Amino acid sequence: MIVNHHVIKLFDKKIFERGLVKPPFKNLNPMPNEACLLYVLEGSNNSYSEKEAMTINKEEGVLMKCGNYIYEGISNEETGNFGFIAIHFYPEVLLKIYKNDVPGFLKNPSTDKFKRSMAVLKTDVLIRKYIEGLIFYFENPDIVTEELTVLKMKEIILLLLNSTNAPDVLEIMQNLFIHKSYSFKEVIESHIFSSITLQDLAKLTNKSLASFKREFKNTYNDSPANYIKNRRLERAASFLRLTDNSINHIAYDCQFTNLSHFSKSFKAKYNQSPSDYRMSQLHK
Repeated sequence: MIVNHHVIKLFDKKIFERGLVKPPFKNLNPMPNEACLLYVLEGSNNSYSEKEAMTINKEEGVLMKCGNYIYEGISNEETGNFGFIAIHFYPEVLLKIYKNDVPGFLKNPSTDKFKRSMAVLKTDVLIRKYIEGLIFYFENPDIVTEELTVLKMKEIILLLLNSTNAPDVLEIMQNLFIHKSYSFKEVIESHIFSSITLQDLAKLTNKSLASFKREFKNTYNDSPANYIKNRRLERAASFLRLTDNSINHIAYDCQFTNLSHFSKSFKAKYNQSPSDYRMSQLHK
């Protein structure tokens, strides 16, 4: 449920956005020609791209280049709310505000292969002061002008290019508006061990749930639920053999939130309980 939501626009585009919601709150956010910085004010956030899964905590941000994303707001334990600020980047807006002084990442985007679509922005004093300034503008919208909005856009780009985790952020900035397509199988394999639903996977592959299940069957000759469960059980078996982590920890790490369900599923596949399986492997 949305508690409140405010937007500051520039050239008729949503540039700065502040929101407060009561989870559960999950949103598909396709960005074919847009990039975004999502900063967590309250609670935390799970962000999923086609190839990555990332958790962002309070006073951290995630910079996302153009692509396909799902973000999930996680409530603060005390207030029950998730609060955020989002900063949206559009190539046409940036070219307009920089005019003849276009920064290098816009004039000469990287042609190298890039590894990631998201980067964590760790908070430092400059980022905190910048966010405080944005909050002040949201609370005093009458003083916001086009000139101020342009200055705030230029300021955040300078801060991003000089952030404490600049290499990761710079890689995203150099590819900010370069869209990369991923195959159906690449998306699936990247999220076998993510806490993500079949509906979310369908959205990340730009398919309806019914179409997703049909393509999954054609690709893997198995149902999504069965294939994913078996891959997670195989990982759990590997952890039982190779680590001394507790069974509870292994079950959770392999995305089984119910220990009883994990034990029953494991025994159905391996004909032994997880503890018996671990003991039997010690003798090998």
